[in-house]
Amino acid sequence: MASLIVDVRDQKFVLYELLKIEDLCQTAKYADFSRETFDMVLAEGEKFGTEVIFPAMAEGDRVGCKLENGEVKVPSCFHRPYQLYKEGGWSTMSVSPEAGGQGFPLVISSAAREWFIHNFGLLCYPYLMEGAAHLIEVYGTEVQKRKYMDRMYACEWGGTMALTEPGAGTDVGNLKTKAVRHPDGTFRLQGTKQFITAADHDLVSNIVHPVLARIEGDTAGTGGISIFLVPKYLVNDDGSLGRRNDYTIGAIEEKMGLHGSATCVMNMGDNGDCYAELLGEERQGMKVMFQLMNEARIGVGVQSLALSGIAYLHALNYAKERLQGSSLLEMKNPNAPRVPIIQHADVRRMLLWMKAHVEGFRALTYYTAFCEDRAHASADDNLREKYHGIVEVLTPIVKAYCSDMAFKVTELAIQIYGGYGYCAEYPVEQFLRDVKIASIYEGANGIQALDLVGRKMGLKKGMYFMSLLGEMNATVEAYKGNTALKELADKVQQAVNTLAEMAMYFAGSAKAGKFMIPIGNAYPFLMMMGKVVMAWMLLWEAGVAQEKLQEISSGKGIDPADVQEQNALAKENADAAFYIGKVAAARYFISHVLPEVDAAVKAIKSGDLSMIEIPDESFAS
Repeated sequence: MASLIVDVRDQKFVLYELLKIEDLCQTAKYADFSRETFDMVLAEGEKFGTEVIFPAMAEGDRVGCKLENGEVKVPSCFHRPYQLYKEGGWSTMSVSPEAGGQGFPLVISSAAREWFIHNFGLLCYPYLMEGAAHLIEVYGTEVQKRKYMDRMYACEWGGTMALTEPGAGTDVGNLKTKAVRHPDGTFRLQGTKQFITAADHDLVSNIVHPVLARIEGDTAGTGGISIFLVPKYLVNDDGSLGRRNDYTIGAIEEKMGLHGSATCVMNMGDNGDCYAELLGEERQGMKVMFQLMNEARIGVGVQSLALSGIAYLHALNYAKERLQGSSLLEMKNPNAPRVPIIQHADVRRMLLWMKAHVEGFRALTYYTAFCEDRAHASADDNLREKYHGIVEVLTPIVKAYCSDMAFKVTELAIQIYGGYGYCAEYPVEQFLRDVKIASIYEGANGIQALDLVGRKMGLKKGMYFMSLLGEMNATVEAYKGNTALKELADKVQQAVNTLAEMAMYFAGSAKAGKFMIPIGNAYPFLMMMGKVVMAWMLLWEAGVAQEKLQEISSGKGIDPADVQEQNALAKENADAAFYIGKVAAARYFISHVLPEVDAAVKAIKSGDLSMIEIPDESFAS
């Protein structure tokens, strides 16, 4: 196996055979790029991820961060990788050339980062910086861009997103942080933020925090929130660093995983002098922050893909090497040789479940990034609107479905290792610990479900959702005439129809005043929709693979429908083996996972609202 971090063959398949991303190079926006450029970047990403990023993962987890005299010290093994990440220009891959970046398509930067983001304990520092710098790029004044953004994109300064407060949590509108206006147009903040990733560290000389706060006298709720830039050190007119700002790091959170990531409590304005600058317009804080949140949610999908992918590859490698038990064909022979556990039926079931999900995640996250690129690159207003809308609808699925199922993938990796997987001697237990947070931060997955059902499905009077359905129907139409895939295509078509029907059912329930039906069932609906979207992606992959397999088989005079001949072909032809695996993953998911959609529909349509109606006192005596 060439890599235990990313399946290179599958990555190239999704990019070039499925999505055909070279088509972007025919647009004016990406005309300076080519497949050769893309391949060069991915090859460098593989080398950097393999030789630098992954080796720092276990040590960073073991050492963790330390708070000393009010300053956070990250694991020493992070300093060299961060410096190399900075020198390699990885932080500005998809940043516009006008802002000092390289202007790569988002789909390529996402693919490159799959090689890195498994070690999010390290990658959180440049990753949060990039998001904060992009906010300044879009909403900042020219003075703020030169003052902060340039140094941030250069990885010289860090950045965060400071939203969460101890009492408010996801209820951002209930925040207590106050902004006091000063005569010179600046502000002073007072309040506490919690769970702030990369809030302090010794990888950079300064950190700029976008902070949500309410200007004194502004209205309650989200409508009265503004966003401010709060630097760790104030910046003088000549660009040099001035005094330390008036906030302190109260603690580093002791987390289940991501021990190398400094997740901190920030206490602002204890001395009444926490300097802040307004970013954008007053009372537009949520609008500004949602740009960062939506970008981060797609990033969480890539993180979920990376950790589930690396867990699957490690489990697969272990299953091929670990000898235990004999073949079922010789189960009564006490002297039968031990066989690799990949030959046991239940291990094969788990591996195929993992394979189908990881490959579906990769197709879905890359496709969503590709739609974002097409929205930016298209000269047609209608196409821009269409692809933007698809990204809007898919973002909650990318974030929530991928993160929840990625945790299940890492859990199965531990199961395949058995007792060894539960021990720190092997890396899979860290993969599980590190990926769990993905379902919680950037909006817990229950919030993603409410966003999908309560907002995204109805955007533009449902036009965005209908655009997505149209793409799914087009794929089914393309392959329903394929003899080998007709049955799978029919099942996916039925599931797509069911998804459309359930959207109408929710709309009808809301109009009838039964709004608790969509609210109480928002998460089951999101997971149901996630399965339909995954089935669509896997059918699409199987369709491309089946065509390629037909070409290989015809060239060798082999019947594509003959299982024995196909298995023999897989042993001698790596491409054939890959394509056979693609079809098998689609068949497994559509036959064994997609039927869960029918159970979800039956449960939702029962109208049962016991989760709403049960008295608080009845959850426990």
